[in-house]
Amino acid sequence: MEAISNFLITWTSIDLLALTALGTFLGIYIGAIPGLSVTMAVSILISFTFSWEVYNALALMVGVFMGGVYGGSRTAILLNIPGAPSAIATALDGFPMAQKGEAGRAIGLSTVMSVVGGFVGIIILSIAAPNISEFALTFQPRDYMMLGIMGILLVGSLSGESLTKGIFAGAFGMLIGTVGLDPLTAEERFTFGVVELWNGINPVAVMIGMFGLSEALMQLHHLDKQAIKQKLDKIIPSWGDVKKYLPLSLQTSTIGTIIGALPGTGGDIAALISYDYAKRTTKKPEVSFGQGAKEGLIAPESANNAAVGGAYIPMLTLGIPGDAVTAVFIGALFIHGLNPGPLLLIERPEMFWMTVGNLTLANIFVLIFGLTGIKIFSKIVECPKGLLIPMIFMLSIVGAYAINTSIADVWWMIAFGVLGYFMKLYGFQVGPVILGVILARLVDENWRRAIISERESLPDFFANLFASPLSVALFTIIVLAVVTQTPLMKLIKRKG
Repeated sequence: MEAISNFLITWTSIDLLALTALGTFLGIYIGAIPGLSVTMAVSILISFTFSWEVYNALALMVGVFMGGVYGGSRTAILLNIPGAPSAIATALDGFPMAQKGEAGRAIGLSTVMSVVGGFVGIIILSIAAPNISEFALTFQPRDYMMLGIMGILLVGSLSGESLTKGIFAGAFGMLIGTVGLDPLTAEERFTFGVVELWNGINPVAVMIGMFGLSEALMQLHHLDKQAIKQKLDKIIPSWGDVKKYLPLSLQTSTIGTIIGALPGTGGDIAALISYDYAKRTTKKPEVSFGQGAKEGLIAPESANNAAVGGAYIPMLTLGIPGDAVTAVFIGALFIHGLNPGPLLLIERPEMFWMTVGNLTLANIFVLIFGLTGIKIFSKIVECPKGLLIPMIFMLSIVGAYAINTSIADVWWMIAFGVLGYFMKLYGFQVGPVILGVILARLVDENWRRAIISERESLPDFFANLFASPLSVALFTIIVLAVVTQTPLMKLIKRKG
């Protein structure tokens, strides 16, 4: 009874209810603007709310977090500009759906499946948090490295017609991701003595340029083409669609929750791996992946919202942040005199159930606000290109500047936008570049930590790898993923 009473704290207080609703609403629109990250929004909120009651402060921040993760899908679907890295995979099939006049349907489907993912993450948080935390702690640096390699194998799914070009683009992205000071030794890498490159190139600036600006430049070739009329009669997904795609949504939500619970990962990696999972397991999609497959939209959207619940698991049970936003939350809890970790569950158990109840409430508000105003949003795609292209230019520049309020990020965004334009012109996909940039740090850091922990002995590295059931499982998945992409396996399948 006490747990239920604590769960309903935010549901029964008008103030907390209103703050959660306000936070979710603001989060959706903050998340939709490229460059304005949820981490930044929650960080700013700390300075406004540190004198508030702790419940009031958390209610507003939880709403912004949950709404912001979902909000990134809006511009990804409508303009091919992901609002955040976790929405990159959403753009791969969401934007093609909008180009076919199905923007409203895509947003409706992504909203419902995002909410399903959110609920899965919250349920796992409430019933299995200690067990998931213990499991997450068993991950060694070599396991994180293999998780990154699993993400890199997504290059095969994002390469379009030419795998060779995809691998080249992915390798180029990893090279970009290693620019800056070495995270372990602080030695300069690919900086050529330029101090401004010490912090590396911001992945969000690369993302906005490659997806947003390059798309605007490509649209200049089609100025005389009429805008596609959007079908707005079927926004809310039918029960048949929900029933059909629910199993995939539940599977990718579980993947998203587990990856979200791994410290240092987050919704972007969860969404990319889930997209790859959907592509490998969907036998006969109605539409091919990359051309508007609903499965390609559902998988990443379910996973990145489920990762929110996952990120709370190590934060509440161990005091370890699951991602950048929960790291800020830990700071907020300290400011309010609370000690996140095992002692929090013993000394203040009501905080755990209040957080679970608050996340549930915010997820319901995502459904309400997410399904509201879709017709107006969808009209953006119908704007004349003479109006739409300058709008994308402006949004890209504002988004790049908003990352660090730095003009250097704007120049990087423009440079990668022009590069992305020429890549598209010559048949290269830009998705693998972003994939490489995001995963470079995860693979690089953990490979070196793993090999250092084995005293730089490669035989010891492999000996210990095969001594760990978790490492063996991840290694087997990687080997199977590589083998199934070989021409020999495709030939066997055809004969079979």
